[in-house]
Amino acid sequence: MPQAVQSAPRQAAPRTAPQRDMVHELVEIADYISHLRQEIAALRANEITRDRIPMAHEELGSVLEATAGATNTIMASAEAMLGLPDDANYRANVEEKIYEIFEACAFQDITGQRIGKVVEALRHLELRLVRFASAVRARDEAGLDAAEAERKARAEKLILNGPALKGPETSQDDIDALFA
Repeated sequence: MPQAVQSAPRQAAPRTAPQRDMVHELVEIADYISHLRQEIAALRANEITRDRIPMAHEELGSVLEATAGATNTIMASAEAMLGLPDDANYRANVEEKIYEIFEACAFQDITGQRIGKVVEALRHLELRLVRFASAVRARDEAGLDAAEAERKARAEKLILNGPALKGPETSQDDIDALFA
C-alpha cells in the first residue's frame, strides 16, 4: 500500500504592519457593532412604543378629564351658592354645595397618581436613551455628549426652575426692589 504523503502544514505569510492595523481596526469595528446591537436591544423600543407611551397618553388624558370635571363641579357649586335664596334653609343649602366642592377636590389624589405613572414612564425612557447615547458616544447639535448635555440641562434647570415649591419665599416688595 502506498503511504500517504503528509504535507507540512501551510504557514501563513507573516502579516505586514498595515495588514495588522487593518485587522485590528476591523476587529474593533466588529466589537463596536456587537456592542451597539446590545445597546439597541437594551432600549426595548417595542416596549416603549407598545406599552409606556400609550399608557402615558391615556393617563394624561384621564388627568385632563378629571381636572376639567372637578373644575366644572366646583364652578357650578360656587355659582349655585351665589344664587341661593336667603331663607331658613340657607345654611343647609350652602353646606350641601360646600360638600360638593370638597368631593370635587378629591380629583387631586387620582391625578397625582396618574401623573406619577407618566413621570415614571418618562424616567425609564430617559434612562434608556441616556445609556444608548453614552454607548454610541452620541453628540447633540451643540456637540455635547450625553454626560455634558445632562450637566448643562441640570444647570439650566437650577437657574430656570420657576417658582419655588418649598423654601423661603421672596416678598413682592423685594422683587420690586430688585427690578427698580
